[in-house]
Amino acid sequence: MREWLIGLGILVGALVASWGLLFLLAKRLPPSLLRDLAAFIPACVTTVRRLRKDPRVPRRAKAAILFAGIWVASPIDLIPEFIPVIGPLDDIVVVALCLRYAGRRVPREVLLAAWPGEPRLIERLLGPPGE
Repeated sequence: MREWLIGLGILVGALVASWGLLFLLAKRLPPSLLRDLAAFIPACVTTVRRLRKDPRVPRRAKAAILFAGIWVASPIDLIPEFIPVIGPLDDIVVVALCLRYAGRRVPREVLLAAWPGEPRLIERLLGPPGE
């Protein structure tokens, strides 16, 4: 039993270390589409947290935002995360669709204020005002 726990601890430690390494490498990426994609999911998670607590957000938009948050946190994926490059693609697509849906129901200034990332990313996702 002890060997099993040690092995599990090593596995968890390696997983956390690999996440840290990926985070550090993502910070060093030059400004490009790849860097934008690497920053997209963390920015979406922060936006979900902020919008979930905002009273100006309608209930249906909160449901879509909550669905996006659960989808990202869920270990079950359409495309497994360990597949390089396309692994997080299903997360990105689902979050983008949910944020676009919510973006049509939430005042634009509220959504922009909740977005911690590069403003041009959320602007591109939402499309032109009034669309």
